[in-house]
Amino acid sequence: MADNNKELLEENEGMLITLTDDEGNDVDFEFLDVVEYDHEEYVVLIENDEDADEVVILRINSLDEETEEYVSIDDEELLMAVFEKFKSQYSGDITFA
Repeated sequence: MADNNKELLEENEGMLITLTDDEGNDVDFEFLDVVEYDHEEYVVLIENDEDADEVVILRINSLDEETEEYVSIDDEELLMAVFEKFKSQYSGDITFA
């Protein structure tokens, strides 16, 4: 599993996703991974800024076969559970502060 995750990370390294924040500003994020947790999929992103030190986790909502939207999560326990799963998948491959 770790080898597959490492390959996915290397394959998508540098892939940018532009999202619009609450104020209407476009913000670029680097794709880190998609994590499945409790029968839902979550995208893990980090802001494309050298000073960024926090990941952003959003639930993936498939609208159809070609279109998906990313939905913010208000449940802090769910966010931590998804983040812990993300960290465990990359144990030894990524250093977390």
